[in-house]
Amino acid sequence: PRIRTKKTKRAPKGWKHIEDALMEMTQKMRDVENEPHEGKRKPETVWPIYRLHHERSRYIFNLFYKKKEISRELYEYCLREKWGDASLIAKWKKPGYQKLCCLGCIHKGDKNYDSTCI
Repeated sequence: PRIRTKKTKRAPKGWKHIEDALMEMTQKMRDVENEPHEGKRKPETVWPIYRLHHERSRYIFNLFYKKKEISRELYEYCLREKWGDASLIAKWKKPGYQKLCCLGCIHKGDKNYDSTCI
């Protein structure tokens, strides 16, 4: 999430409804980031971060597209303020990508032999 300044737009109506859940996920993310990682391989240290990032984006996606509990204005505010990953949510809307965990799974450049992890 972005830092709030005087020029930041006010949160739209309905923000109080989802703010607690998003703040709880942010606190979990901080706890995971500050966790000691001695004895772990590098990928093992980032897996919980990817999981929480996915969980937060999926929460916003489900509230808007599945449950229809938040307005478009609030949904766009969440994406603009980086509470959810807009690129990942865009992939979830396409057929065949509904269970995608992160964009790294379909990015060919990071893997050996120009393949993907899916």
